[in-house]
Amino acid sequence: MTAARRMALQYVLLFGATGVSLPFAGLWMRSQGLSGAQIGTLLAAPMLARVITGPLLAVWADGFRLRRTPIALMGLTMAAGYGLAGLSDLYAVRAIGWFIGATAMGVLVPLTDVMTLRLAGRLGFSFSLPRGAGSAAFVVANIGMGALLLHWPSDAVIVWLCAASLGLAAIAAFVLPPEPVAEGAPVAGLERFRGLGRLVADPVFMLAIFAIGAVQAAHAFQYAFSAILWKSQGISEAVTGWLWAFGVIVEIGLMWLFEPWRRRVGIGPWSLLMVGSGAAVLRWSAMAFAPPLWLLWPLQALHGLTFAATFLAGVQIVERLSPPDNHTAAQTLSSVLSAGLLIGLATAASGSLYDRFGAGGYWAMAAMAVAGLLAATPLRRRLNARPV
Repeated sequence: MTAARRMALQYVLLFGATGVSLPFAGLWMRSQGLSGAQIGTLLAAPMLARVITGPLLAVWADGFRLRRTPIALMGLTMAAGYGLAGLSDLYAVRAIGWFIGATAMGVLVPLTDVMTLRLAGRLGFSFSLPRGAGSAAFVVANIGMGALLLHWPSDAVIVWLCAASLGLAAIAAFVLPPEPVAEGAPVAGLERFRGLGRLVADPVFMLAIFAIGAVQAAHAFQYAFSAILWKSQGISEAVTGWLWAFGVIVEIGLMWLFEPWRRRVGIGPWSLLMVGSGAAVLRWSAMAFAPPLWLLWPLQALHGLTFAATFLAGVQIVERLSPPDNHTAAQTLSSVLSAGLLIGLATAASGSLYDRFGAGGYWAMAAMAVAGLLAATPLRRRLNARPV
């Protein structure tokens, strides 16, 4: 099996888990009797903590000889955390379990992305191909769980998260290529922290990851409350699964078809980021009006731009702005901001926004997308001044 296919298998399990967690975790929590504010807090806590856990886990991961070792260990941790959340009826214990599971899931994405980027650069395959396989698994998970929840209790969400986590750990340990973290001995811990500090002190790098992070974090209200809002409009769980799946199908098309063409013709990542930011402003502004089902389909199609285009632009921008020996730290810092601090704050606010304004909470997400667009605008000149 080629390295690209092995990484694709890893992405299939990882995004097969997120494809259930993102749209349906809120429904599972609501079925446990939690309020909107409690759901927002539970979902936001691991995201907010990622500003600390992300860099620490990145430095920890770079201390191993092989990149697959920390990925396998995080898979086991993820299974243990979600298992604890599902087994306890106590809110505090459930919150601790969810925090552990979601923290492990969060760090697995940049760890897998960095490994895939390294292998793609060395072996010559396109990063978007295995990443797109993960998006396809996200679609299947959306549809499959949506259909399952028509007949099964919402506890199926937790059961699937635990099973996928164990499978992910097994694939990482026994199937992923033995890609070394660095040539020779692992870099000393103190030097890894210094590399992290140099990135944080770089204003261009920090502006870039803020722009990327603000656009990605604007998805927070959608992730936490779209399924609940749509159910209140009379839209079933099965249709919710298809709506999520449709957006990701467009995302897959962008990754597998548009992305290789974009690179061939030389469209830069800054242009892609600007398009994604503009699409986010449009999407979340329209969602604030609680649109009918027929209009949700084209709005979901914009996911290909608001998420995928922004993500692909971000990966390339972060790689360009960071030295090779700090790629893990750089991608993790970007993930910490977009999938951690910013989306954590947005998710925490989303609970109260939902309780008070319903679909009107999307206006706050549109404002975040505007902030990302404004931050991205001056990056063109600064990116051109950096070596590719």
